[in-house]
Amino acid sequence: METAFRDAHQSIMATRLRTDDMLPICEAMDEVGYHSIEMWGGATFDSAMRFLNEDPWERLRQIKKRLKKTKTQMLLRGQNIVGYRHYSDEVVREFVKRAIGNGIDIIRVFDALNDLRNMSIAAEAVKKEGGELQMTISYTISPVHTLDLFAKQARDMADMGADSICIKDMAGLLSPVAASALVKAIKKKVSLPVQIHSHYTSGMAAMSYMAALEAGADVVDCAISPFAMGTSQPATETIVAALAGGPLDTGLSLEKLLPVAQYYQMLHDKYNDIIMGVSGVNINILLYQIPGGMYSNLQSQLKEGGCLEKFKEVMEEVPRVRKEMGYPPLVTPTSQIVGTQAAMNVISGKRWKMVPNEVRQYFRGYYGKTPAPVDPEIQKLVLGDEEPITCRPGEKIAPEIEQAKKEIGMWCTQPEDILSYILFPQVAKDFLPNKFARENLVDIGQEPQEDPEAYAV
Repeated sequence: METAFRDAHQSIMATRLRTDDMLPICEAMDEVGYHSIEMWGGATFDSAMRFLNEDPWERLRQIKKRLKKTKTQMLLRGQNIVGYRHYSDEVVREFVKRAIGNGIDIIRVFDALNDLRNMSIAAEAVKKEGGELQMTISYTISPVHTLDLFAKQARDMADMGADSICIKDMAGLLSPVAASALVKAIKKKVSLPVQIHSHYTSGMAAMSYMAALEAGADVVDCAISPFAMGTSQPATETIVAALAGGPLDTGLSLEKLLPVAQYYQMLHDKYNDIIMGVSGVNINILLYQIPGGMYSNLQSQLKEGGCLEKFKEVMEEVPRVRKEMGYPPLVTPTSQIVGTQAAMNVISGKRWKMVPNEVRQYFRGYYGKTPAPVDPEIQKLVLGDEEPITCRPGEKIAPEIEQAKKEIGMWCTQPEDILSYILFPQVAKDFLPNKFARENLVDIGQEPQEDPEAYAV
């Protein structure tokens, strides 16, 4: 799978590629013969409206028009959809319906806690709408995340209708040895295709891909070379060349990849000022077992707060907080929740003295079931005598669409605008009136200006 339209630029340039940057190369990419092209979801939806003044739905339609041979793929955060909180069941269903209706073929569904209940509504909707359902194991390392646990999750996902299983290694922690063992464990439980997604941050991803493929994995996620490695994925051309002539030969040709690489080199040069210069290995990722994005975000936040000298202390606090919170995998939004609490514990000088609302909601059960039980003493500190919920969190959320229709009013020019507003109301309040003005040739005043500091990946 090629990630150049989604995760590659999300990883190395904060999701700032424009639709106009993507369209000219679509036909050439369509000729390569990829299994699929990831081109939507994740942070692209938010970023398109917030920074690029673009309609993410129109991007989907325009790219789909040009990809006539290759399947389109997106990343969906389960009940969080492409946002940062849980949304109502009707919103999840409507979003999936519109995503598939506008051109998505494969939807990769994941949940930050690997709580299958948080994936269930999205999974049902994908199957109902006729899309391919790829269900995802968010890979992490902890005393409770065993091969047996991951293999059981894969079996449960197959029972939920999954067409394939993805091992999502967001932190680059998946070693070749672990990759081989995990793929074999899953393949013993299910006969579904297994796809591997990793980041190069720790330097292991290409080796892990090879080990996973030799163990029976079917697809790996790669990025065209100018947008590869660092915090992105292994290079497409490298993996194609490494497998050529053997039993795992991809059948892809470097000649067809050459124009794609040349085009992306031009984009790399165009956006050189915002491309992150992370090209080597970050050994701290292995040491503290946290994603590269979480590492850099904490570093920048402490620097802004004048507390950079406490960075090592915060890094050492993260594993303690994660253990007390039941070993959540560190991926959006749990990475932000754990990281913020660790920083507060260190900066305040007293652990768990200050607790953000998101952490309270986590302990209340509103993010889902934790992989291991949370520390009862910490829960008491955070919640007092309040009992956390045990049901699926989505059951607690009232329908949202009708109210959103009333609030969005005249600015709605397509049904999808309602979903954009529900997902990112503050961003949409600026974006939708300007889109309406462009489409209807009316003047509603000055367009909002981009604030590059307002968005963290």
